[in-house]
Parts: sequence; structure tokens; C-alpha cells
Amino acid sequence: MNQLDALRQWTTVVADTGDFRQLAQFKPQDATTNPSLILKAVQKPDYRPLLDDGVKKHKGKPVDEVIDRLLVRFGTEILSIIPGRVSTEVDARLSFDTAATVARADRIVALYRAEGIDPEKRVLIKIASTWEGIQAARQLEQKGIHTNLTLLFSFAQAVACGNAGVKLISPFVGRIYDWYKKSEGAKWDEAANAGANDPGVKSVREIYDYYKQNGIATEVMGASFRNVGQIAALAGCDLLTISPDLLAELAASDAPLSRVLDPNASAAKKVDKVELDEPGFRFALNDDAMSTEKLAEGIRAFAADAVKLEKLMESV
Repeated sequence: MNQLDALRQWTTVVADTGDFRQLAQFKPQDATTNPSLILKAVQKPDYRPLLDDGVKKHKGKPVDEVIDRLLVRFGTEILSIIPGRVSTEVDARLSFDTAATVARADRIVALYRAEGIDPEKRVLIKIASTWEGIQAARQLEQKGIHTNLTLLFSFAQAVACGNAGVKLISPFVGRIYDWYKKSEGAKWDEAANAGANDPGVKSVREIYDYYKQNGIATEVMGASFRNVGQIAALAGCDLLTISPDLLAELAASDAPLSRVLDPNASAAKKVDKVELDEPGFRFALNDDAMSTEKLAEGIRAFAADAVKLEKLMESV
């Protein structure tokens, strides 16, 4: 049994890519996309026709609508290959506007329905884990539209997401690791900060334990991995979304892989549930330099790629 097959025993494997032609070989249950992955895909000859056809077909429509139609086109192609759900992201430039995020999510869901896809079963709307994004997710979940709260770096964000009843969260393991490694500079000891001691891994384990201890149904999906060691250290997490390169590395390895996270073991370590109102959330996030910086950086990067995608469309 290779490591990828071993991982599937306890964890739902999710592919993190817009390159849907790679999916069949790894047989993931779900898939995640984001503006950066879609931008990367449409610059390849295999996928450029999807952008060109979409722009020409919907000429004259607002560019934000054409982008949503492109994202749904990719999502629809992905859903024809995988058995589970696809995550489709709301424009990061709406990360601080609850009403606009809800409206954009409603449109994406309507576009999926027009393609004959049941969004309640097969689509997760990805939203940045800002206070406004989490409140948008609360409203969407109440309407039966399920959400994936992304760019999540802190315990406070996870607490607020759990309290809001979101379907799934995506803690960013690799980006947390990146921040601490950069912060330590020459003092960083890679070996001492690997495996269970990796700061990104520790963050996910804390969130996973807290959810299981308090009966919070929100699914935990580790994301943004830098190496297979981080994945192995989270074997047993509800879901893990993994890039094609790392999926291939797992599939090529026969090294032993053991379960690390277990819901029953976590639930036994009971801790009190935390409640966070808006001021408490904002202070806790502000008090965490890593989370504040990585959340802002992530929103800027996704917003910049959305602009690049718009410019690419304008060139058609």
C-alpha cells in the first residue's frame, strides 16, 4: 500500500488544483480551486480555450459575472471527474463586505444549478476567514449553501467559524510554517520544527482537538502543504487538500504511514467552548501577528490574481 492509499483509510483526500486533467490519476474525493490556480490553468494551452470561449459567449456581460461563469465552468468539469464536492471561491476583493459576498455566492450557486448540479451536495463556496466573511458564511449556511472558510491561520478564526456553523474550514499549514521560518531566520532549526513540531501542524491539531472536544460539526481540512512530512503529521484529519505534486509523491512512496489524529482520542480531552463576539475576534486576530499578516497577504494575492484574470479576459 502506498502512502496515498494509506492516508485514504482515515482522511478524505482532496486535490488542490485547477488542472482537472490531472485528477483522474489520483482519484480524490473532492477538489479545491482558487483564483491563483484558475489563473495558472488558463495560461496553459489545454485550458486557454475555456477562457476564450467563455469571454466570447458572454461578451458584453459584466466582467465579474464572466469570471464567475469561468470558475463554474472549471468546477463543472472537475465535478464530472470526482465523486464529491468542489470548492469555488468568491472574489477576494469582497472579503470585507458581507452582503456582497452573500450575493456573489448566490450567483455562483445559481450558475451551478443551471448546469444541472445540486450545489447543496456538491459545491462549497470558498470565503476568506475575515469577520465579514464568517458572517456571510453564517447566512449562507442558514440557506443551505455550504461554505469553505479559507485563509485561516488562527484559533480565533476557527472558533468563530465553528460558532457560525460553517461546513468546512481550511487552515493553511504551509503558510503558517513559512511565516515562522522567515521570522526565525538563521535561528530556524528545520529538524526541530518538523512533523508534530511544525507550527502549521500544531495549529491544525489544536483546532481539530477543540472541534472534536466540543462536538462542533465543522469539518477540518488542512491545506497549503510544503512537504509530505506535514501531511503525514496530520493523517486522520477530516480532510486534507493536497497539490498534484505532493499527491504524486505520496503515491510513489511505500514508507509506513500511521494515523495521528483520531476524533475519539481528541474528544476525550474535554475543554470549554469559546465564544467570540466581533470585538473579541478582532482583538484576538490583531494580537496574533502571524495570522494578521498572512490573512492580509493572502487576500492581497488572490485579489491581484483576480485582476490579472480580468486583464487576460479583456485581451480576448
